[in-house]
Amino acid sequence: METSFAGVLEGKKQYQVPLYQRVYSWGKKQLDQLWDDIIELAATRRDEPGASHFIGSLVLATSPDFNAVGVSKMLVVDGQQRLTTLTLLLAALRDHLAETGDTASADAIHAQYLVNVYDKGKPTKVLPTQADREAYKAVLTSSPEAGGSDAIGNAYNHFRAKIAAADDPDDPHDLEELENAVIHGLAVVVVTAEAGDNAHRIFESLNNTGLQLNQSDLLKNYLFMRLGERADDVYDAVWLPLEKKLSSGSLELLFWLDLAQRDERAKQSDTYAGQQKRLEKLTTPDQIESEVRRIAALGDVLATILDPSRESDPAIRRRLERIRAWGSTTAYPVVMTILARRAAGTATSAQVADALLTLESYFVRRIVVGRATAGLNRSLLQAVSTVTDAEAVDLSLRDYLSQGRRHFATDKQVRQAVGVVPFYWQGRAAQKKLILQWLEESYGAKEVVDPRNLTIEHVLPQTLTDAVRQDFAAGLPDHADVAAEHERIVHTIGNLTLTGYNSELSNRPFAAKRAMLAESGLRMNQEIAAHEAWGTEDINGRGADLAEKIIALWPGPNEALTGASDDQPSGTRRLVASIVAEIPAGRWTSYGEVALVAGSYPQPIAAIITTYLMQGAWRVLQTGGTISPGFRWLDPERSEDPRAYLESEGLKFGDDGHAATEQFIDARELAALAGLEVGDESPAWRAAGSRPLLAQRQAFFQTVHDLGGATGTLISSWPKATPQDAVDVNVGVPGCAVVLSLASREPAAVYCSFYIRNDKALFSHLHSRRHEIEDALGASLEWRDNPENKSSQAILRRDGDWREEALAPGLAQWLVTTAETFAAVFPGYVESARPLV
Repeated sequence: METSFAGVLEGKKQYQVPLYQRVYSWGKKQLDQLWDDIIELAATRRDEPGASHFIGSLVLATSPDFNAVGVSKMLVVDGQQRLTTLTLLLAALRDHLAETGDTASADAIHAQYLVNVYDKGKPTKVLPTQADREAYKAVLTSSPEAGGSDAIGNAYNHFRAKIAAADDPDDPHDLEELENAVIHGLAVVVVTAEAGDNAHRIFESLNNTGLQLNQSDLLKNYLFMRLGERADDVYDAVWLPLEKKLSSGSLELLFWLDLAQRDERAKQSDTYAGQQKRLEKLTTPDQIESEVRRIAALGDVLATILDPSRESDPAIRRRLERIRAWGSTTAYPVVMTILARRAAGTATSAQVADALLTLESYFVRRIVVGRATAGLNRSLLQAVSTVTDAEAVDLSLRDYLSQGRRHFATDKQVRQAVGVVPFYWQGRAAQKKLILQWLEESYGAKEVVDPRNLTIEHVLPQTLTDAVRQDFAAGLPDHADVAAEHERIVHTIGNLTLTGYNSELSNRPFAAKRAMLAESGLRMNQEIAAHEAWGTEDINGRGADLAEKIIALWPGPNEALTGASDDQPSGTRRLVASIVAEIPAGRWTSYGEVALVAGSYPQPIAAIITTYLMQGAWRVLQTGGTISPGFRWLDPERSEDPRAYLESEGLKFGDDGHAATEQFIDARELAALAGLEVGDESPAWRAAGSRPLLAQRQAFFQTVHDLGGATGTLISSWPKATPQDAVDVNVGVPGCAVVLSLASREPAAVYCSFYIRNDKALFSHLHSRRHEIEDALGASLEWRDNPENKSSQAILRRDGDWREEALAPGLAQWLVTTAETFAAVFPGYVESARPLV
């Protein structure tokens, strides 16, 4: 039914905004828009008295006390923001009229549209949700507190200012026209649910068409709409204190955690549906109220997890602070269950502290041995049922995590892993930093260093510059593969520390780093600085020391229960097989994406997939979506053409032999299918192989830009990533540049060139000294001077397909290192040559 605003407010009525509705939230933008519409409508109605302006719908439902004698009460299911705003505007107009001497008009607005003045208690026509009632009441009763700093007060003050500015002393009818436009010119469609209609179902429907409340709002609606007359009292006594402890997002998290404690398969996106299905079994107000109180008690536990300062026991508070910092909400269900056990008196504070330490140890040890995410979510959610009824919550959690394939690393596995696992690529960046930070804290240093200013630093640099290579090779046996030894050890925990000046240390040799580390406020850096050199023995020795510290700080599993199921090679194969088996028919992924999910590198993952028989292995293709030329079926019974078989499963290939990019599964989707997680950061080796050529170029040059910024010393500004096949690097020589370029056609390669734009004489002089220049560079160059071109260049080439995951980081680092070498060598020869030419 369409009616005017007068039709909504006139008569003995009260519109109650239910508890589940959000608080009043209109701001200046919405208020100004409404005001402008009303002013325009008032001007239009001078010439067209019947003109109106539609402001939307007002959806109502029957209030539980609708049939009570006196005022007719309705619940506002939708439209409360507009309804509240317009009554605030009328209250502002009323007060302005009263202050300017028109008390009769002010009293009429008050009695007709704002307050039921002739009923007991003089109830207001609109009753906002509890959080807004005091501020709204202050406005409607013209109390001194009217117009506070909250949203209600801001809206009232805003309209007071607008009306004062619009009041023309020479026009006796302007405010009358304004009132008329609001009361009789604004049109609204009123929809009233029938007695048998379910108001919360209407609310859900409206939410699905644009209201978009979150799941906790919907569940609050569902609970309180079923409480009837008890709703106000339960809200004030139970729910309002909960809302003061937890934000709307945290309340939604609370409902999911409660659901996950019952069903480890519960997804956070399905919280409302899962909770509603459970709550439907509650049939009486007593049961609903009991449920609200239970949720509130659980919310008190979550509030302590989110804000550990609320915890009085120092040992538990320390553990909660670390779990909070770790950032894995998947751990919250078991943490809440543990804390709830203490609240119920079935676990002591000491048991709770030990159980939380076990959880922390489980996180740390998994990352140390390279099992950061494998099966983590499932293991943690299933732990809830284990600790719920166990006699000793701490021992039961440790025993549970020690069994099966839950990867709670033993002391032996920790000692083995520190020398071989690339710790730098495990888990999330923040979690690796936390482990190093907590190790530093264990030294008990008196000087407090702000961890926010620290970053992870490789003591042996990631980049093998000539100086670094020389230092590192000195500690290796003769004929050792320096690059291979460097790659093996550079990312292990023994080579990592925390510093506040990562960019300053960058790729310096150890002798240069040593002095800065010695001055550090961190004990671990002072220990590193005590070394005369930094080679494989030093790194392995420090790793072994850190392993013992990890074992002492973070107790391991019950080794009587661990068994031998965590054997590293077979464990990796099982993990890869479980990931690959999740790839649906008609989809494909690459070795690099599987490596990201497995926490490994593309090359070893490719070796596993092409060596061991596993379901779905044929759906793992080369970067870019091509089938490996050397593909073979490991099942001797199979001889199908792999492309034909993939096409029979629904995979599409282009004429160029590349699988369709829209059917590609990236690491995050693959991890979700396998019930795993991937870290926030992508390893440097990851390339954009499944993307078009332009995107591949941009991704590769982004890697060059990042590596240059992180490791370069001579070149101050690295070019931004571009989809072009070349970028110019400024080395401070007018008319010249170092050019980094890519070749996409076979044989693929990358090039570093010293490019001379228009100076043949300079090129001739440099060419005449080419032997000196090449000796300084340590490489032979191709000197290219085409008489038909104004430019000329000296070129160094590195073969390799920069689009391949396994090759991209090495090629990008080669370009950075070579560009730095060019920048060190060529400018001196140019400077000496130019006075002559």
